Amino acid sequence: MSWITRTRQQLTGFLARRDTPDNLWTKCKNCGAMVYTKEWEDNASVCPRCDHHDRIGPKARFAQLFDGDYRVLPAAKVAEDPLKFKDQKKYTDRLKAARAATGEPEAMMVADGQIMGRRAIVGVQDFAFMGGSMGMGVGEAFLAGVDAALAASAPYIVFTAAGGARMQEGILSLMQMPRTTVGIQQLHDAGLPYIVVLTDPTTGGVTASYAMLGDVQIAEPNALIGFAGQRVIEQTIREKLPEGFQRAEYLLEHGMLDMVVHRRDLKDTLGRLIGLLMARRIAA
Repeated sequence: MSWITRTRQQLTGFLARRDTPDNLWTKCKNCGAMVYTKEWEDNASVCPRCDHHDRIGPKARFAQLFDGDYRVLPAAKVAEDPLKFKDQKKYTDRLKAARAATGEPEAMMVADGQIMGRRAIVGVQDFAFMGGSMGMGVGEAFLAGVDAALAASAPYIVFTAAGGARMQEGILSLMQMPRTTVGIQQLHDAGLPYIVVLTDPTTGGVTASYAMLGDVQIAEPNALIGFAGQRVIEQTIREKLPEGFQRAEYLLEHGMLDMVVHRRDLKDTLGRLIGLLMARRIAA
């Protein structure tokens, strides 16, 4: 054995290898840049290189929005598998996997707190939970937020992120569309603001119901927003769709949105809107 090999073995035994955390870096899904996770989180999960807005869950959203402490509303109890649905997996197994992966009971969480010193009820959908799909659990969570807003005489803000209705619940999922619409009408009757922030992606039955019924429609930059997919539409109408079709900026230009707001500015924007809309209610 040469002295070089012997020395290398001695050094290897003497110097313990330092473990590198697996989550030290975050790769941007848009530009592929590797960013320190700490820098990524400090920038509200927005890529500092290309400004791509990554998808975030309810807990991260609440932490970014609320002034300090907030209270998460209890999860509503619903029948978990009313149709005994099974495809490649049992529906109950999919629910268990989604709960284990996200640490959340359903695809929507609702919390009560303050934004810029003003009380607000905020509901957030999580695309990581079965694609944010709208089922009975989401419908009940949404309506729990409506009830909380009515009880507190506070505005209701909903962040949407969904692939549409949850197919494992069939017609029971589609019934959440009229149910949530009735809840929004209750807010209107009470003179309370209902504000929607559309995030990437918002599609299907969610777009066809509560996502497009806000008193103010906001979206994050470059968010995908639509009902059917672009390829399905092109095949149906047999025409090529414009560049950027179904993206937030295109929809803003064509009057479907009121504003596109960067994530770093959302809290201030929502705080000002709440102040203006609630002042109008008091004056009325």
